[in-house]
Amino acid sequence: MPPIVSPDEWTSAWGEMLVKEKVSTRARDALAAERRRMPWMAVEKDYAFEGPQGKVSLLDLFEGRRQLIVYRAFFEPGVHGWPDHACRGCSLGADQVSNLAHLNARDTILAYASRAPLADIERLKARMGWEMPWYSFEGSFDIDFGVDQWHGHNVFFRDGNQIFRTYFTNNRGDEALGTTWSYLDITPLGRQEVWEDSPEGYPQTQTYKWWNWNDNYEAGAAPDAKWVEVSDVGEAAFRNQNKGSHE
Repeated sequence: MPPIVSPDEWTSAWGEMLVKEKVSTRARDALAAERRRMPWMAVEKDYAFEGPQGKVSLLDLFEGRRQLIVYRAFFEPGVHGWPDHACRGCSLGADQVSNLAHLNARDTILAYASRAPLADIERLKARMGWEMPWYSFEGSFDIDFGVDQWHGHNVFFRDGNQIFRTYFTNNRGDEALGTTWSYLDITPLGRQEVWEDSPEGYPQTQTYKWWNWNDNYEAGAAPDAKWVEVSDVGEAAFRNQNKGSHE
C-alpha cells in the first residue's frame, strides 16, 4: 500500500499532482490546436454504404452536417464473436459512446461502419443497446482509409458536396474517444468555443452556453437566458477559487 497520511498531507500531495495534470491538459489543448491546422485531403472516390434508408454515399453519412467521424468496427464473418457479437475491443468502444445529441449540436455526426450485412448490424445494435448510426459497406473504403486490418476513426469535413479527410487515429488513440469532448477535439472545427486556439474565421461560441439537455436542442436557437446566468455565476465562482481546476 502507498503511504497513509493526514488530510493536510494528502491535500498537499494532491496539489502537486494537480500542477502536473494542468500541464498535461494544456499540452492536450495545444495538440488539438495543431490538429485543427492540419492539411486536408480531398476525397475524390465514391463509396457506397447501406443503412436503414437503403443505399447511401459517404456524403449521405454527414446527414447534412459539416463534420463526420467514421469508426470502422469489426463485425463480420471471421471476426471472433461472429455472428452473436462484434470484436470485443470494438464492442467495448461502442459502450463508451456518449449521447450523440451533444455532438450533433456542434454540426458533427459519428457513424460506425462494418462489413456485416445490415440486418446483422441492426440485430446486434438492438441486443447491445447501441444507438449510433451504423452502416454496412463493401468495396475499398476500409483499405483506402487504413482500417482494413485494424480499427480506427477517420474524420471528414464537408464543404458543399466536396468531402475532405482531415484526421485519422487508431490503436491507443481510439481509447481516449467516447465523450463529446474527445470526439470534438479530433475534428477540424474543434469544440467551437471562444477559449480555443483556432484559425481565424472558425465558428466559436461562448464557453458552456451551447450546452443543453439531450432532448432540448433546437437548431439555431439562442442560448437559454437562465442557463447563461447560471453558468456565468458558476464560472466566476470557479475561477475565483483558483484551485481544484484541471484547466
